[in-house]
Amino acid sequence: MTDLKPGDLLLIGEACSVQFTGDRALRLRLVSVDARPTYHGWVWLTGYVLNDKGLAVDKREVFVQQAGLVSAALPRIGVRKRPSGYSRGDTAWVPPSSSATTHSTGGV
Repeated sequence: MTDLKPGDLLLIGEACSVQFTGDRALRLRLVSVDARPTYHGWVWLTGYVLNDKGLAVDKREVFVQQAGLVSAALPRIGVRKRPSGYSRGDTAWVPPSSSATTHSTGGV
């Protein structure tokens, strides 16, 4: 993998460095790539470690062999839709067919 950009999801495993062997492998959502020169083929990456649900659990900086990086896929997380009649900021559901009326409280 040669073109790294923020937002990429990477699998950091044994091919990147022996410290990520077996259960020490991790999925990293890339935040930045350090531009400073390092050993040929190695790179410093900063990103968030993701759990099995795709949620960030830790921020890490890792030194890895770029040739060992693999693009990873996230599990799809369902998004619940609001029923019709809700709008952003509503606290109560109003059926779409009803009309909202304003009642006066008599000068209170």
